[in-house]
Amino acid sequence: MDKIVNPFSPGAGSPPPELAGREAVLEQARVLLARLLAKRPEKSLLLTGLRGVGKTVLLNEMERIALAAGYRTILVEAHEGKPLAASLVPHLRRLLFDLDCIAGVGNKARRGLAVLKSFVSAIKIKVGDVDIGLDIEPEPGAADSGDLEVDLPGLFVAIAEAAQERRMAVAILIDEIQYFTSSELSALIMAMHKMQQRQLPLVLIGAGLPILPGLAGESKSYAERLFNFPAIGPLPERDAITALQDPVRAAGEAFEPAALQEIFRLTKGYPYFLQGWGYRAWCTAHHTARWLSPYRCSMNSCGVPYRNSSPDSERRRPNRTHDAEPRTHPGVELGYRTLRDRTDRADNSDIENTPLTTYLAWRWAGSS
Repeated sequence: MDKIVNPFSPGAGSPPPELAGREAVLEQARVLLARLLAKRPEKSLLLTGLRGVGKTVLLNEMERIALAAGYRTILVEAHEGKPLAASLVPHLRRLLFDLDCIAGVGNKARRGLAVLKSFVSAIKIKVGDVDIGLDIEPEPGAADSGDLEVDLPGLFVAIAEAAQERRMAVAILIDEIQYFTSSELSALIMAMHKMQQRQLPLVLIGAGLPILPGLAGESKSYAERLFNFPAIGPLPERDAITALQDPVRAAGEAFEPAALQEIFRLTKGYPYFLQGWGYRAWCTAHHTARWLSPYRCSMNSCGVPYRNSSPDSERRRPNRTHDAEPRTHPGVELGYRTLRDRTDRADNSDIENTPLTTYLAWRWAGSS
């Protein structure tokens, strides 16, 4: 098999060759974006799910949908220990300069820059060791109190009004949103509450771990009325098989049905595992064999994501697995590997300490 044209892409946020089983949540995003353009209120989206289920891929796809609909977008990945303001301000600065360059009557984009300068000055934001510069006078009394819960909503209002004046809409997409502190999350929720109250064209689409709805609810009791929290989980069997089979069929190859069923049984439909099995199966199959030769998929080679339920338990070292010797069956080469995934979450018992041991069968298209 030509490894260069391997259709599978296991990785952090790597788009799969076939985005199967996610149409419902993508349709939610399309409806949200369209209703905002039509000046009709709609809840923003905060996707939740374990690592490896494809939240980042979905955020990227939703950004593509927003851009196609005419939105200006900001895509941010939150980091533990990096303040919300420092994550957002460079992107908001670029956005406001872009809006200011668009021809049109009015000066709200310029005012937005002045409010941003006030915001930056009040909380003394730096990116690395470099001050964020804005060659414009701040607007006194606008987003300059130094209280994030007061200032961020004011800043968002100024940005949304600037976009509205230019007949534009803004989509802010934030990954790993659970890393923000309680006060930062509270400020973000309050800012989006202001957007909905004033029906301004700025929407938030975020993604985080399953603890996110609880964090949002603890921060502001009205969060559940402000956001939808679609749960992103494993793919059902039909979609998992589609995600594996369609890409290889497009390349003129095919999985054996029994192999697809076995992969689904072992991976429980988790997208990252599916991509890992597909990638290794493609790399291992030999053009001289009807069936897959010894299949190698250890914890290291598949790059299994660490499962966790909170930022504090972010990285738990998985157990290494041991190679089993390849066995020979008349006319068929078999290989065995175990793949382990651990989690401390009681509500994810389907993947807790599960040994994933299998052989995969691969048939070349046209084989007899």
